[in-house]
Amino acid sequence: MVVQRATPERCLECHGPGAPHLASPDTLCSTCHLPLPRAVGFTAANVASFPVPPWHGARGTDERRRFLTAAAESHGARATGTSEPVASSCAICHARDFCITCHVDAPERAAIQALDPDPRSRAIAVQLQRPSSHDDPSFLSRHGAMVRANPQQCATCHTRESCLACHAPSQAVGASLHAAGAGRGIGAQPRRSPPPSHRENFARRHASYAASAPVTCAGCHVRTDCLQCHRPDAAASPAGYHPIGFLQRHPAAAYSRETRCADCHNSGSFCQTCHATAGLVSSGPLDAGYHDASITFSAGHGQAARQSLESCTACHAERDCLTCHSALGGRRFNPHGPGFDAERLKRKNAQMCVTCHGTAIP
Repeated sequence: MVVQRATPERCLECHGPGAPHLASPDTLCSTCHLPLPRAVGFTAANVASFPVPPWHGARGTDERRRFLTAAAESHGARATGTSEPVASSCAICHARDFCITCHVDAPERAAIQALDPDPRSRAIAVQLQRPSSHDDPSFLSRHGAMVRANPQQCATCHTRESCLACHAPSQAVGASLHAAGAGRGIGAQPRRSPPPSHRENFARRHASYAASAPVTCAGCHVRTDCLQCHRPDAAASPAGYHPIGFLQRHPAAAYSRETRCADCHNSGSFCQTCHATAGLVSSGPLDAGYHDASITFSAGHGQAARQSLESCTACHAERDCLTCHSALGGRRFNPHGPGFDAERLKRKNAQMCVTCHGTAIP
């Protein structure tokens, strides 16, 4: 007797599915084939040479593009169209690493997590394609509403960081997407491009746009973008960022928060240095000095502090307040307004009470 390799082709003459190999029903794949992670004898080159089933579409054609597009339902529906988390026919050629090439939401997809990891699966070349919905000329203006309506659809290809390529971090829409991390695909990598309004000479005209529609600008720009050009430079320009004569009215501008002074100035050094040089400082704890030259300012300073505490902290520390507002000493003025709920605030943060009352909180 001569022992020789089996010849399955002879068996399949009678017992085969009656159709060409790759045209056979998907349910028959696992009859003869093992899942890729268990086929340990395969090399990455073997995996790269796997034939493509007809329903995948020929490589490089529009059919394959439609099959692999995130917006298409074909491959996702086929992968999960059985009673199992993932179709056994998919596991024959693909592993989790292959899906992660495109899918940002891989950790949230039960079908992808049902596949075992195998780096050899990345030998099958695949590239994330732009879905047909993105070819609509009005897509750019409508995509924000689309994300709000169905963030899960966008989360297939886009990470939160892909939104930041164009949008300012303050935009809340991007928060509905997944952050980039291990186990996720890189996803789409948008390239920032200026909108049609930013044509020639826009730099000269942008002031009116920014003044009339600052929210529109805030969709892409943060304040530091403005400060790259508008940062004060006394040596280069007499006016700088602020208009001529701003020094005379800057107290009102700072108090009303026309802009954030702290974006350019260190209030703890810049403001104090200038005020001290100009003699606008107090010579005693409650003297007028800096506070509008009013000797009665201390009588109404509580309202000013509640309205603009940040302005106070530019010069004062907590110990200055405790000179009067402390249960342990000083003038023992009560800092708590009407309706003060001591028990509720004590439960939230008892450390604040300790500052004035000590450990013996009443």
